[in-house]
Amino acid sequence: MFNGKNILITGGTGSFGKKFIEILLANYKPNKVIVYSRDELKQFEMQQRFNQDCMRYFIGDVRDEARLRTAMIQVDYVVHAAALKQVPAAEYNPMECIKTNVQGAQNVINAAFANEVKKVIALSTDKAANPVNLYGATKLCSDKLFTAANNYAGLRPTRFSVVRYGNVIGSRGSVVPFFKKLVADGAKEIPITDERMTRFWLKLEDAVQFVIKGFQRMHGGEIFVPKIPSMHIMDLAKAIAPDLPTKIVGIRPGEKLHEVMCPSDIYYDILEFEDHYVIMPSVRMGSSMKYETNALGEKGKPVPDGFEYNSGTNEHFLTVEELREMSR
Repeated sequence: MFNGKNILITGGTGSFGKKFIEILLANYKPNKVIVYSRDELKQFEMQQRFNQDCMRYFIGDVRDEARLRTAMIQVDYVVHAAALKQVPAAEYNPMECIKTNVQGAQNVINAAFANEVKKVIALSTDKAANPVNLYGATKLCSDKLFTAANNYAGLRPTRFSVVRYGNVIGSRGSVVPFFKKLVADGAKEIPITDERMTRFWLKLEDAVQFVIKGFQRMHGGEIFVPKIPSMHIMDLAKAIAPDLPTKIVGIRPGEKLHEVMCPSDIYYDILEFEDHYVIMPSVRMGSSMKYETNALGEKGKPVPDGFEYNSGTNEHFLTVEELREMSR
């Protein structure tokens, strides 16, 4: 579906953006791939790796709607990956997080409408479900903006959906490189916030493939949630540093023991498919869309009353050996 098309990715110099472009170029022949981000050094470094004729590098911030409108001229598909994601930084700088994650989301929507982009997928996080920190709250707002945007598309062709997933192995700021650095630096122990903690866990490549599949599956308005395994934080510590003791340092501000991707409060809006869930939009103004069958013809079914997709009660947990293999 991307052959001969123009694709733009906001926050394109991040971990997801690099892997997305790597997979895109290996499997499709796009006309243009536009990396939109605000860091000139990261763009320069990325150009050394991705210098194909189709590549374009736009300096810009999602806070700048006018620049987004220019960048999206003749664009067919947009992946919105730009965000401020560090929980402690968001707690300390709340308005900055709001400007990027909420106002930036609306700017992407406005620019997509102005250029009649065909499809937009925004990346979300498990922290957006029943949020307890500002980062999660801003991403919930972003999710609502993107799903609701379909209600006022009118005759415009643009459609919006969201992909929500858990922690990505090895992404910038994740616990895996942090633990590995401690080991490399000769640390005597591994700090653990709480030994009961669990998280959803997936590879970066799997996250990218799920987003690509989302473009093929979407009608507009869905939040796509992959079925992925969970991990225990103590098992991860054993996988990366089996010879080091652990030290409990206490849970950080805005952190949960377990993450949720599909809250039980809205079980009636959740559909289960073979390898993923779909959270349907709560408001569908003037739409008779049947989300039980997606654009690929795959069929879903309602989940049981009170269903919740929780990292602590997930059916599939990774073993220490599996975590060690995935973290290499």
